Amino acid sequence: MNEATLFHALADPNRRALLDRLRLAELNATELRQGLGISQPAVSQHVAVLRQAGLIVASRQGRQVRYRIAPDGLQPLLDWLQRYQDFWPQRLDNLQTLLEEMDP
Repeated sequence: MNEATLFHALADPNRRALLDRLRLAELNATELRQGLGISQPAVSQHVAVLRQAGLIVASRQGRQVRYRIAPDGLQPLLDWLQRYQDFWPQRLDNLQTLLEEMDP
């Protein structure tokens, strides 16, 4: 899984809404769809993108497939953000130093 796949999956507001629902509970496709105003085929397509990105996993319980958030699904995003975490404090420190030098 690469960062582009993850960002693509998270770019869609419907997929983010599905993730929000799964944050609270493990659900089947019908439960995921309730209240979203999108069709069952659309939910299936969004679920496929989320699964491909490694953000959710499926498990079969009888005839039902239940979805839940993948525990390490957001790790590539966190790793990507970590690369920039050190960037901003240093830049803000530099700005503060500059502002202090400018202040008479």
